[in-house]
Parts: sequence; structure tokens; C-alpha cells
Amino acid sequence: MEYEVLDTEDVPVTDLSEIEAVPPDLNIRPVGETMGLEEMNVTLWHFEPDDEIQYHAHSEQEEFYYVVEGEFSLKLGRSGEEEFVEVGPGAFWAAGPEVGHGHRYVGDDEGVVLAIGAPPVEDPGLDPHSLDE
Repeated sequence: MEYEVLDTEDVPVTDLSEIEAVPPDLNIRPVGETMGLEEMNVTLWHFEPDDEIQYHAHSEQEEFYYVVEGEFSLKLGRSGEEEFVEVGPGAFWAAGPEVGHGHRYVGDDEGVVLAIGAPPVEDPGLDPHSLDE
């Protein structure tokens, strides 16, 4: 791809609750896939109150997040060293390979997070506690 311009509304919403093998049951906009990106995953995640992405890690992938809308409670760090951080719109956070991370939406309306992961490997997530062994 040389370049691409895309409006958020041009990215179809995928309801993950309709895909059994993919938790959590959230709506996403697969921006990177729609744009044909090959070197990173880019996704807009939509959250309702109390929706969460559970604490997990990836074997190879770095992940970068940006809060577009809403308030989130983050759980970050290696197993046994986790920290909890409250963030709102405009906040960034990142997690490297084998570093645990997860977040729960604590706001009242819809929350939106932009997630970028690289490399774009199929890396469904590891239990960070199992990395201690």
C-alpha cells in the first residue's frame, strides 16, 4: 500500500459476540484490515459500561492504546507486579511482549479505544501468570 485515507464511518462494525472463538463480546472497527495494512493491527474498540478486555499478554506483539472516549481502569505489568491506573480521553498506554495488560470501561456512556499492535501476528493472548513459571 502506498497510502490510504479512510473515515471512521467507512469501517464496518464487527460484533465479536457473533464470533465464538474471539472473546470479548465487544464491537470493533477493524481499521487496519479495512485499509489493507500488513505491518500492524489497528482496531477501534467500542465499550459499554463494565465491558473489559481481561488481563493478558502476547508472546511477540507490542500493543499501543489511545483513549478516544470514556474512562477506563487499566491493569498493567508483569504477574505479581501489576498496577492499576485510571485514565480518560487523551491517555496513551503501551505493553511490550510478555507484559500483562487489560482494561475495563468504568464510564457511563460508550467508551472507545484505538489499539495498535505490531507485528500483526495471530497472537491470541497468554495468561501473564503462566509466564512466571
